[in-house]
Amino acid sequence: MELNKVIEIGNDVVNTGNKDLVEARDFLIGEFDKTKEIIIELTRQLESIEVLYNNINGELNKRYKWK
Repeated sequence: MELNKVIEIGNDVVNTGNKDLVEARDFLIGEFDKTKEIIIELTRQLESIEVLYNNINGELNKRYKWK
């Protein structure tokens, strides 16, 4: 199902048949799960970057006595 169709269904749920509602719901479940996985992976990447940054910046602070 295409996103535009899901949007149409979501904006007119009262006049939409059960089959289309189920398909739209299933599509949205899939999109939600994919988006959640992307966010989790990006969060892990961001945390890894932060750890590396803190390690490097901490060492530079020790060497140059920066604050």
